[in-house]
Amino acid sequence: QVQLVESGGGLVQAGDSLRLACTASGRILDTYVMGWFRQAPGKEREFVVAILRSGGTTPYADSVKGRFTITRDNAKKTVYLQMNSLKPEDTAVYYCAARPVGGDFSFWGQGTQVTVSS
Repeated sequence: QVQLVESGGGLVQAGDSLRLACTASGRILDTYVMGWFRQAPGKEREFVVAILRSGGTTPYADSVKGRFTITRDNAKKTVYLQMNSLKPEDTAVYYCAARPVGGDFSFWGQGTQVTVSS
C-alpha cells in the first residue's frame, strides 16, 4: 500500500509563489519516479513534470517551463513543486503521482487546490 499526501495549495494572486509538497508513505521504494500533474476545471489532466531518484527530471510542460521547479528529498520521501510567477491559468487541482521505473503512474494523491486570482 502506497499513500501520497499533497500539501501547500491555496489562493494566491498572479505573480505570487507557492511550494507544493507530496510526502509518500507505505510500500514505496525511493527508486520510484515521482511526478506532478494538474487538472483545471473542464479540462483533462495535464502532466507537469516528473523526477527520478537521481534528481534528473523529465522536460517540463511548456506552460510551466521556467517558472516551476521540481525537487525531491529521498530521505524524507517528499517531492516538491516550487511554483513562481503564478498565472490565473495555473489554477487547477495539483496531483502527486508515483510509478516504478519503466512502469505507469499507478499511485496518486488526493490532490491540492491551487487558485490564482488576477
